[in-house]
Amino acid sequence: MIEISHVTKTYAKNKTKAVDDLTLTVEGGELFGFIGPNGAGKTTTIKLMTGILTPDEGTVTMAGHRMDTDRLEAQRRIGFVPDGNDLYDRLTGMEYLNFMADVYQVSAAQRKNHIEKYLDIFSLEDAINNQVRSYSKGMKQKLVVIGALIHNPPVWILDEPLGGLDPRAAHLLKEEMIRHCREGNTVFFSTHVLEVAEKLCTRIGVIDHGSLKAQGTLEELRSGEVGASLEELFLELTGDGGEDQ
Repeated sequence: MIEISHVTKTYAKNKTKAVDDLTLTVEGGELFGFIGPNGAGKTTTIKLMTGILTPDEGTVTMAGHRMDTDRLEAQRRIGFVPDGNDLYDRLTGMEYLNFMADVYQVSAAQRKNHIEKYLDIFSLEDAINNQVRSYSKGMKQKLVVIGALIHNPPVWILDEPLGGLDPRAAHLLKEEMIRHCREGNTVFFSTHVLEVAEKLCTRIGVIDHGSLKAQGTLEELRSGEVGASLEELFLELTGDGGEDQ
């Protein structure tokens, strides 16, 4: 479960509140979509959730562990796929996965099962012993996903995880997200592809100018606007945005 309580983050350079008194709870079993225009505060929120940034005010709790007082245990409960896939290019794919498994103290048996499963799902078996610098963007994204989830964390935080994936790999990752939630776990999913959020997510939050403008199921967001698409609701709630923060 994810609990964000009255979280605020201001960037000192321009005194802009990238996140402004944000409160949000995502329960176990939920696949939560997080959407907003560029500059809305999505990336800052995710950095606060994962402990990369520290909030000026408020608290973040991951699976019962507060990020400010129990950061290491909170981070152990997270599988984080960032937007972008900067990797250690001179490692082989297998060396990278074993490095991630070592970081999270994953047993030999658990890492073997996980790696074999996802290499098969993402068709990476033939490339896994090649250096990462030889990988395409999509292959790197697959490797990041496999590494982020290698410790089977209860909370997945996925920032634009489908970018660069081919249609088959994107479909399989979405199936894995659904499976993870069916097992009572939590997936927090940031995306610009509104059609994916509309079809995939059990609940959606819309952020703009650092504030949560709306949250709920698609039907709840429609608020009587029968047949309204998520795109129409999104434009009504947010208008235009600038650069992402």
